[in-house]
Amino acid sequence: MNFLAHIFLSGDDKEVLIGNFIADHVKGSQSENFRPGIQKGIQLHRKIDLYTDSHPVVKNTKEVIRPAFGKYAPVVSDVYYDHFLAHNWHTVSDMPLEQYIQNFYEYAEQVNEILPQRTRGMLSVMIRQNWLLSYRTIEGTGKILEAMSKRAAFESNMEMGGKVLREHYETLEADFREFFPQLEQFVSDTIRRQAEKKISRKV
Repeated sequence: MNFLAHIFLSGDDKEVLIGNFIADHVKGSQSENFRPGIQKGIQLHRKIDLYTDSHPVVKNTKEVIRPAFGKYAPVVSDVYYDHFLAHNWHTVSDMPLEQYIQNFYEYAEQVNEILPQRTRGMLSVMIRQNWLLSYRTIEGTGKILEAMSKRAAFESNMEMGGKVLREHYETLEADFREFFPQLEQFVSDTIRRQAEKKISRKV
């Protein structure tokens, strides 16, 4: 999953949200430098990625788009799923997407000093170009993938992301609609187990 999904799946705990957001820029034991709540978010991010990468529905999505993107298919599928989440936002939240995103930007800026340096730089560009809202449209998603293609180490064809999304839209959206509720349940169960472990340690 990409940025919007990780943020959304963090729930109402702001420290978990920040940990989930910065996790890709925190390697190994570096997570121990952060507060326990943020560490919990980093761990949740990694569990979400493992669950997503091994899920058969997500594997199907990657196979559908692999002829176009090769080894970059997993990267593109993450971005596509953020598009479908943004496009279908009304099915997962009562808060308008624009307000949800603005709330996140404002909070992330408030805690900017605790973010990894790479995250700070990325956040600045993310807010300026409003990546999270851009996911809502095919055109916006295509522009994000086009920008990513310019930073790819190898030929990725990600500049074709908007075109490929249009071509396979119904199949890919069906995959997302099947997968995402299962991911939400996985995250809910994971958070519940973490809470139970915390209680048992206190007892």
